[in-house]
Amino acid sequence: MGNTFKTAFLLTLLTLLLVFIGRAFGGQNGMILALALAAVMNFVSYFYSDKIALAMYRAQPVTREQLPRAYEVVERLTQKIGIPMPKLYVIPTDSPNAFATGRNPSHASVAVTQGILTLLNDEELEGVLAHELGHVNNRDILISSVAATVAGAITMLASMGRWAMFFGGMGGRDDRDRGGGIGALLMLILAPIAASLIQLAVSRSREYQADATGAHFTGNPYALASALTKLDAYSRRLPMQATPSTAHLFIIQPLLGMNFGSLFSTHPPIAKRIERLTGRPAEFTQ
Repeated sequence: MGNTFKTAFLLTLLTLLLVFIGRAFGGQNGMILALALAAVMNFVSYFYSDKIALAMYRAQPVTREQLPRAYEVVERLTQKIGIPMPKLYVIPTDSPNAFATGRNPSHASVAVTQGILTLLNDEELEGVLAHELGHVNNRDILISSVAATVAGAITMLASMGRWAMFFGGMGGRDDRDRGGGIGALLMLILAPIAASLIQLAVSRSREYQADATGAHFTGNPYALASALTKLDAYSRRLPMQATPSTAHLFIIQPLLGMNFGSLFSTHPPIAKRIERLTGRPAEFTQ
């Protein structure tokens, strides 16, 4: 129920933000236009946020023949958990990572990178896939998918606000006060809101929960702990090119370069996750 509430809250907040911006820049007509835009965005983020995330990373659907190794594991685990078989995708990058997306277990997709398939042994790969199916089973894939779309939209609004500030000086004084002032405010406030929203929607506890669920279904917490150790080390050498608005989808946080990656960290530290899985301090990772 918590995730349903959070999803509704996120979509309502996006609607209010859009209406507020429409009112600020276009008065009554702007407000009506913004409301229509919000309705479209809510529809898109609910039904298509998974497809947007998969397309963003050029994820290719794979068949059982193309990827028997992952297929067999996912098939076995879904039968054990009692959820439908998700669609499987491969992301063409050597950086090792994975994510699950979709609005419910019947419309779920699991994506793995080419890099994770070559890096992990069978037991470790099973641990990672069980973690992703844990997200599906815990029903937090909708909220994470919607959060990605909402955060992307708000980041876009922040840059629109920046432009409004530049052009705020072109109209009369009232327009300038309205456009320039609001633009400055948007620029300062909305980008951090986008990152904070992700944290609000996708708390770190869901990663711990998916780790625990995955370990429970495989009966082998050490395999997932070993996978996380490898993923952490190799992803530093080969960083995943990810957008801040979708970073929270992945099993380990992609390195986002110069942005607020650590300030708005969407994932708990790998060492703490390993410690929770194995019951021992993870002295081999940071």
